[in-house]
Amino acid sequence: MENVTIRVTRAAARRKRMEDGMETPIKKTETVEVEAADGRRKRRRVVLGDITQEANSGVLDGGGKKKGGLKNVSELVIIDINKKVIEPHDDCNSVGVDPVTLVCPKDASEIDTYLRSMEMRAENRPNADYIQLVQKDVTAGMRGVLVDWLVEVAEEYKLLPNTLFSTVSCIDRFLSCQCINRSKLQLLGVSCMLAASKYEEISPPNTEEFRYITDNTYTKDEVVDMEFDVLKYLKWAMGAPTAKTFLGRFIKECLSESDESYLQFEFLSSYLAELSLIDYACIQYPPSIIAASAVFLARFTLDTNANPWNTTLHLCSNYNPSDLKDCVGTIHDLQLNKKNSSLTAIREKYRQHKFKFVATLVPPPEIPSTYFEDASPDNNNDQSV
Repeated sequence: MENVTIRVTRAAARRKRMEDGMETPIKKTETVEVEAADGRRKRRRVVLGDITQEANSGVLDGGGKKKGGLKNVSELVIIDINKKVIEPHDDCNSVGVDPVTLVCPKDASEIDTYLRSMEMRAENRPNADYIQLVQKDVTAGMRGVLVDWLVEVAEEYKLLPNTLFSTVSCIDRFLSCQCINRSKLQLLGVSCMLAASKYEEISPPNTEEFRYITDNTYTKDEVVDMEFDVLKYLKWAMGAPTAKTFLGRFIKECLSESDESYLQFEFLSSYLAELSLIDYACIQYPPSIIAASAVFLARFTLDTNANPWNTTLHLCSNYNPSDLKDCVGTIHDLQLNKKNSSLTAIREKYRQHKFKFVATLVPPPEIPSTYFEDASPDNNNDQSV
């Protein structure tokens, strides 16, 4: 395992450079603290830089100049998810455990069937080719930059993982049919996160707070109007299943929470599922396949000598290993930093001690082809990782 250091956010790094005289102070408006109307703690603005920056490349504008990177992001306060939560009356989502795992097997099976049918409904699935077919001014790279920034916004506001996944789902579904200008892409992002927060959170940030995190780039009316447009287009349906919806159940089928490696496995699976958010290529896969692929790859990362897929996971997910091959390969490339390497928010997030440094775990560059054969493993039906 590589050496690990304490995470330093972009804002903290910039402050250190200013203290050392290596950089001039940023403009005042980027560091103004605000206080919500309900008296909650003050927050600093989180500002997105040039949305036209493409991931993994030094993109040039029309004049041949290199676009700038993301701007200052405030020092993050990460939600404490080290506490195990297994009681039904606790907030199981705070550690990424799906409520489906807390009900009886018969009900869980019926819920699984319902969720699998929900995820395949046309209104819940984005168009996998919307960048090419619908958008004229927005690229896959711009989408990646936006999602990378929203990951940090979610950390700043201590939002649940479900909120982040729901936000990205709303963005992709809206962009699948509505062509927008790149100048409105950040507005769409914060408006979708505002709507998702109201659906998922107990105490969601208010509209003014989302205005401040964009450095007042948009007015309150613009944020509210965009939120309304998104909800109207989605027909007010915010309950579309995401990869996070399925992930908790699949994780539970692999390990008991009493197992000492449970948290590491859970965090690693969550990390891999989140990596899929920044990659436009992952839109083509249903959420349940992304969740199953994340579990497959997490098991492979932790034990490369054992077949990652067993009978239990097959019965739980209804997927054969061959069904997961393409998606696993895509996420594997993300894990190896072969794609979108300039988008670092998720990697930095999971490189922290509280997430057991799972982002530092590096699997072999190749996955044996035998692991994707549909025949049930003869000697791998145990539930160890």
